[in-house]
Amino acid sequence: MEEMARTILVVDDDPEIRRLVAALLSREGFDVRTAENGIELDDVLRRVRPDLIILDLMLPGEDGLSICRRMRSEGAFPILMLTAKNDEMDRVVGLEVGADDYVSKPFGPRELLARVRALLRRTQSQPLQAASRRYSFDRFIIDLDARQLTDEDGEPATLTSAEFDLLTCFVLRPRRVLSRDQILDWTHGRTADPLDRTVDILVSRLRKKLESLSPGNTLISTVRNGGYLLTVPVRQVS
Repeated sequence: MEEMARTILVVDDDPEIRRLVAALLSREGFDVRTAENGIELDDVLRRVRPDLIILDLMLPGEDGLSICRRMRSEGAFPILMLTAKNDEMDRVVGLEVGADDYVSKPFGPRELLARVRALLRRTQSQPLQAASRRYSFDRFIIDLDARQLTDEDGEPATLTSAEFDLLTCFVLRPRRVLSRDQILDWTHGRTADPLDRTVDILVSRLRKKLESLSPGNTLISTVRNGGYLLTVPVRQVS
């Protein structure tokens, strides 16, 4: 199966949720590890590098937001966060500190699997190809196959999986206004929620990172009642 080699770490203090999610993912062929809190999560990470972390925000001790922020400073694990159904602010903050997607509790098995598979598809390594898909814009080089962004000095820029996917949308369609619905469709596919604020939050995160590395340049602009666009030209490089 496609998922046999994929390892997923489920972090939730509710033993019933851990059991149900682990059983669901195991039946689908995933290698599932579980943790009750941040301490157990760190213990698992010393032994295993997961392909994806499912992280509950409401944890005892170090909460999910703190863990998410720490994971972003230490590595590039894709993070799918679990939030309470009506806690929109928690979802917004979670996305702002680096989560790639979220599922609200209570959730159905099909929804969770769809989110997991969509996130894994977006973050998996690209197959080797005869021609490299490398592009330059402003003072950056983006390698779509290696999933890496570097500056003009060759220094890598740290992007989350979701931020890289968003930047890819802009690089492949430069100087073209992209609506929120288009971006959601290209980055989330059928799991997209038309009322989702994910795009606005991700654009804000990506814009801040790019502009911190290229001061004085507005690389992504907002088009009123239209969406967003990459303002600079893009060219393919060898």
